[in-house]
Amino acid sequence: MSTVTKPYHIGRKISRIRELKDMKQEALADALGISQQTVSAIENSETIDDKKLLEVAKALGVSVEAIKNFTEENMVTYFNTFNDSTLNGPVNSNYCTFNPLDKLMESVEENKKLYERLLQAEKDKIEYLEKLLQAK
Repeated sequence: MSTVTKPYHIGRKISRIRELKDMKQEALADALGISQQTVSAIENSETIDDKKLLEVAKALGVSVEAIKNFTEENMVTYFNTFNDSTLNGPVNSNYCTFNPLDKLMESVEENKKLYERLLQAEKDKIEYLEKLLQAK
């Protein structure tokens, strides 16, 4: 199967984008509320009306322009930019979305509160036992 797209064959572009997103025709059909056969017909069409194209773009999670301007060469260039450290700078896969020290301090405060509650419970227990001893 050739992955080369004709410049204006919108159906092949849709098909290729769907494949790149690892989506089956059935999944796209479910997202659009149509049958798999209809998706197949769309992917075999050279043209598609703008309303349907907008629906397909939303289902694929891309813009209409991305579908219209899709080429294999653009995709290769796009994916190669992820490996080019001059464009992206150093890759830091250990980026935290929170401050680890803040989380540590939260746990310290929580432990402190738990310790204080435990200490108060022990004091209450001792007080209760002293009252029992005095009553005898």
